[in-house]
Amino acid sequence: MKVAEQMLVFWKENLVLLAVPKTGSTAIEGALAPRASMVLRDPPQLKHAPCYRYKRFLRPFFIQAGGQTPELMAIVRNPIDWLGSWYRYRTRDDLIGHENSTRDVSFDDFVLEYCKGNPAPYANVGSQNKFLRINDGELGVEHLFRYEATDIWRGYLEDRLGMEITLKQKNVSPQMPLALSPEVETRLRDKRAAEFEVWGMARHG
Repeated sequence: MKVAEQMLVFWKENLVLLAVPKTGSTAIEGALAPRASMVLRDPPQLKHAPCYRYKRFLRPFFIQAGGQTPELMAIVRNPIDWLGSWYRYRTRDDLIGHENSTRDVSFDDFVLEYCKGNPAPYANVGSQNKFLRINDGELGVEHLFRYEATDIWRGYLEDRLGMEITLKQKNVSPQMPLALSPEVETRLRDKRAAEFEVWGMARHG
């Protein structure tokens, strides 16, 4: 599965599902979009709005329209698996020759480049931690789930929305075995410790 590429608003249930890139799935969107009161598909600045942008621009609008503050939900992925998804996605044929292509880059080198302060375009994939934080590091969502704990977040959504959710795989990245060397994993955990910290805060059981 891949991430929900659209922000979903459930007005009656007072819930907004944020679209953290590479953490949910177009499968989630396919299952829930027909049930949502509002689906933000474009522009990218809105559909992929991180917590700080949502709080600044969208929350005031929702409060004014409905008189209540919607609760935020998001799904976060193990940082190594998250990077693996980005890496595989950028190996696809239509990116060959593009600066974002990872076709001729090893996974170790991709992760090492990601660890730099100003990574090359192919490894400039953002940050789950920055997406989810507001103010001085406060977590910006009320409900945070691990991507890997599918039964947990699906069960929560089924209870909250009063519906059964069937997920079908869509837009799956190219399949390939990936293994990060111990040395590179150690560097990743050191340089991007905040990514592992926010993942550790998510519900998984």
